[in-house]
Amino acid sequence: MKTQATRDKLIQIGAELIAEQGFNATGINAVLSRAGVPKGSFYHYFSSKEDFGLAVIDAFAEEYDERLAAILQAPDQPPLARLRRYFDVGRADMHSCDHARGCLIGNLGQELSSRSEAFRARLDQVFRQWERHLVACLEEARAEGEIVETLDVERLAVFILAGWQGAMLRAKTTKSQAPMEAFEQVLFLEVLGRESVPAPSAANAAAEAP
Repeated sequence: MKTQATRDKLIQIGAELIAEQGFNATGINAVLSRAGVPKGSFYHYFSSKEDFGLAVIDAFAEEYDERLAAILQAPDQPPLARLRRYFDVGRADMHSCDHARGCLIGNLGQELSSRSEAFRARLDQVFRQWERHLVACLEEARAEGEIVETLDVERLAVFILAGWQGAMLRAKTTKSQAPMEAFEQVLFLEVLGRESVPAPSAANAAAEAP
């Protein structure tokens, strides 16, 4: 249906612009212009800019949740290999945008959580869902003896998500994957007591080559 397709396109363009410059700096006219939608028609699809922002969050969260589940629930890999894959994908994403965007949900959490209760509650809900995926993966790792039984996997999941979000933010400010790699190394070596992570990926090597 054309109306739904147009709405979806506005959300997609909005997500791109918001990831690049933030929610407050993203004007409605800029979204309409890039999407090729006539000016003045925005309120046909959304009741307000806040409504639009929530729609962007919902769309991104749904898509990323499926991606996260595919990584952390992959049946052909042991649990900690899946966790490493999660970090690999995150580093590859940062490399692909030259460390300019980071996590859309994390960025919006910093910008909008104090702006309105609707934003804060929805963003918190998204983060909690991501933590549940991590908890499930870590529970498998504990059951299979990959991590010690005494680890509280729920607290560990909160720590991993918070630390990884912070590492991505720092990677943006340094224009380098070093903070992300450092977090991953400390997590596996110091917290989980596993061997250090593998050598940097090809994407990292290319980014760091002279």
